[in-house]
Amino acid sequence: MDEQVPKPITKGLRQRGVDVLTVQEDSRTGTPDSILLDRATGLGRVMFSQDDDFLAEANRRLAEGINFAGVIYTHQQNVSIGDCVRDLELIAKASDPEDCANLVQYLPL
Repeated sequence: MDEQVPKPITKGLRQRGVDVLTVQEDSRTGTPDSILLDRATGLGRVMFSQDDDFLAEANRRLAEGINFAGVIYTHQQNVSIGDCVRDLELIAKASDPEDCANLVQYLPL
């Protein structure tokens, strides 16, 4: 989870048995997006963000053919917290991280 993601999304996913790691828990608060995406890739974790700059970094990597773990993105105004939790749970339980590699997925589904 990128650092600006609302805590109820993280909490809702954990209540549904989804393994979630936040930027804050990984002691990476304030870290540039490119480094966060490198970190997620190294950990084999898909990154969820609501930050347009993070989306731009993922799209840059796509355009330049740079491998990354995958990004799920939604604008904060495009999806409710409940819908976000539902869609993220579906993605987490229906796919493996390697299925999401080098992809940008948008919510709502």
